[in-house]
Amino acid sequence: MKTGLVFGKFLPVHKGHIALIEFALKNCDHLYLCLCHTKNESIDGAIRNQWLKDLFFKNPKITIVSFEYDEEKLPNSSVSSKEISKQWAEAFKRILPALDIVFTSEPYGDFVAEYMNAEHLVFDQQRILFPVSATQVRQSPFQYWEYIPENIRYWFVKKICIVGSESTGKSTLAELLAKRYNTFFVPEMARDIIEKTEECTFEDLLKIALLHGETIKKYLPTANKLLFIDTDITITQSYSEFLFHKELFVEDWLKEINKCDLYLFLETDCEFVQDGTRLSQEERNKLSLHHKKIFQAASIDYNIITGDWQQRFESACKIINTRFSVLP
Repeated sequence: MKTGLVFGKFLPVHKGHIALIEFALKNCDHLYLCLCHTKNESIDGAIRNQWLKDLFFKNPKITIVSFEYDEEKLPNSSVSSKEISKQWAEAFKRILPALDIVFTSEPYGDFVAEYMNAEHLVFDQQRILFPVSATQVRQSPFQYWEYIPENIRYWFVKKICIVGSESTGKSTLAELLAKRYNTFFVPEMARDIIEKTEECTFEDLLKIALLHGETIKKYLPTANKLLFIDTDITITQSYSEFLFHKELFVEDWLKEINKCDLYLFLETDCEFVQDGTRLSQEERNKLSLHHKKIFQAASIDYNIITGDWQQRFESACKIINTRFSVLP
């Protein structure tokens, strides 16, 4: 029985990696997939390990090995060096059984295989089949979106939050932007819990926050590069202080899932529409100022959006295209 090795940082795993692994599986009976990681990388090793498990958990021919190494002891370099390759080969021999074949797309694979007394089989070394690298994915994920496996795209989705007081067009704008960029939006959850703002209780706010967080988690994996979010936990906490003069404490996961890459704050210089569920126009304006105070206290930067409905949409698109270099 021939055993093989594919190793790498998988920072992140991309479809070129997957093709290399599939090539290896065709040329050995069992494959060791070694994830090499340190504590100082932009994506935690445990997360990358789970990505690999999600991709290959159904394949009994694969054993995933998580190898955390010390950069001061093992060189963190992709340079084709015999000395560096020898050090890595010795490390692999300590943590893995004897192997027959090393599979890589790199010139240094010859040296690593030689020091492991194994054969080296090369796959797409010139990156012709898969013209992509993990560095390129990290730096320009939208440009290389097609090469990112579907199960990890959520990591690179940019969350854009539409915030502001009542009757400023948040829901409408979030839906229009989602259509413009061919993706999804997370609606405001308040109306699923209460009918009128004036009927809201402090307990309702926590229910709203939890439902909103769960909904973000639901939509994130299927979003297309961008995910638009109508209102966030900061706004819910602002309501708590505005209506009840009480601070709303939430769990850390809820804070984390609500963190967005861009905040668009809608001003109150638009038509006020009272649908029977909202605060008065005077209270709407006071609430807007209160939201800003809370955002400033939380050190959250935001972009002001003003004008009529069409101007708001056009301003939002301009900011998004400039910030993320993305077109629909």
